[in-house]
Amino acid sequence: MAPSHLSVREMREDEKPLVLEMLKAGVKDTENRVALHALTRPPALLLLAAASSGLRFVLASFALALLLPVFLAVAAMKLGLRARWGSLPPPGGLGGPWVAVRGSGDVCGVLALAPGTGAGDGARVTRLSVSRWHRRRGVGRRLLAFAESRARAWAGGMGEPRARLVVPVAVAAWGVAGMLEGCGYQAERSWGCMGYTLVREFSKEL
Repeated sequence: MAPSHLSVREMREDEKPLVLEMLKAGVKDTENRVALHALTRPPALLLLAAASSGLRFVLASFALALLLPVFLAVAAMKLGLRARWGSLPPPGGLGGPWVAVRGSGDVCGVLALAPGTGAGDGARVTRLSVSRWHRRRGVGRRLLAFAESRARAWAGGMGEPRARLVVPVAVAAWGVAGMLEGCGYQAERSWGCMGYTLVREFSKEL
């Protein structure tokens, strides 16, 4: 499917359940990789080992004492990711959410934007997900181009001297990171836990 066969418009209310399922599926595709990346870092392994050692004095089962901290850590991380990226944000100053629609009317992607938290921060992508059946067909790039045009229009309307777009990416989402770098974005900063990166932020001056 070529990008020219795609259009982007605001999400209709009747499309909300479909869009929510798309967001949840997108998070599910990366959450296991993010959890594996985070929980195999040395500090996390030490904390899990300490928790297991403590539980051995409480639980009769060695296997349960070993597995319970891992299960709880993975569950907490997945719930956090789903709460952050697996739901629709409230409407923001940049409008939306928007959906990418194929010529036949099939919704194949979703995008949401929000203003940055400070002056000069520009706009931020808060949701960007493509249906697994439409990936690697230009949908993500089409949504990104639309986000850039909205960010420029919003910056001009706010009297900002420059337009800027920031896109947060989970550390395990190598495909998205590669797409952004191919579109001229640069990794700017990152955040995570215990000194290890879980999310990288890519930005571009527009």
